[in-house]
Amino acid sequence: MMKLSAELRVCMDMALAEARQRRHEFSTVEHLLYAFLHDEDTKQIIKSAGANVEKLRAALDEHLENDLPKVPDATALRVHPSLGFSRVVQRAALHVQGAGKDEVTTANVLVAMYSEPDGYAAYLLQEAGARRLDVVRFLSHGLSKNGPAAKAERRTEYDAEDGEGPADDPLAAYTANLNDRAREGDIDPLIGRDAEVERVVQILARRRKNNPLLLGDAGVGKTAIV
Repeated sequence: MMKLSAELRVCMDMALAEARQRRHEFSTVEHLLYAFLHDEDTKQIIKSAGANVEKLRAALDEHLENDLPKVPDATALRVHPSLGFSRVVQRAALHVQGAGKDEVTTANVLVAMYSEPDGYAAYLLQEAGARRLDVVRFLSHGLSKNGPAAKAERRTEYDAEDGEGPADDPLAAYTANLNDRAREGDIDPLIGRDAEVERVVQILARRRKNNPLLLGDAGVGKTAIV
C-alpha cells in the first residue's frame, strides 16, 4: 500500500495554504517547491545539490506574487491542486513503486519535478544551481557540491531514514532487482515464450541496435521474459 511520508503531507498542506493565502485558485508545483524550502531536510537536499536557496526562494516568491492570477477578495475561494501538482506526486509514487518501496518522500517528489513538461519549478531549480543529476547523485551517494561535511551529515540522515545503510549503489536506490524478485518467487514462471526469449537473445547479441523492446498489455508476461 503506497503512502505519503509525514513530511510530504505537511508540505502538500503548506502548498495549499500558501495558494489560499495568496488568493490563488490552484496550488501549483511552484507552491509545492516553495513549501519544500520550509522543510529542513528537503531544503538541505536542494542546497547540497548546489542551489542558492535564498535566490530560489526569492524567485519563487516573485513568481507566485506576480505571475499567477488572483481570485478577488469578495469571491469565495476553494483551492485545488493543479494538474502539474498531481502529476509530480503520481510520478514520484510510480518511481517508488517500481523501486519496490512503499513510501513517497519529499525527495522523490523533488526529483519528479524535473520531469514535469515545461515545468517552471525545474527551471528555477536549475537557474539557482541545482541540476537534476546533482540531486540524484546526492540522494544516491551523499555527494554534495558543498563539501564533505554536508556529505557526511546527509548520508547519516538517510541511513536512519530508510534503515538500509548507505545508498552507495544508485541501482539499489532507484531500481528493482528482478533477479532477487525471481528468486523470491515474486515473478511468474515463463511458460510458452521460447520464441520471444530467443529473439531477445538475438537482439542483445548485436553490436548495434541491441536494445530489445517488449510490448504488450499488462499481465501478459513481459517481466517474466526479462
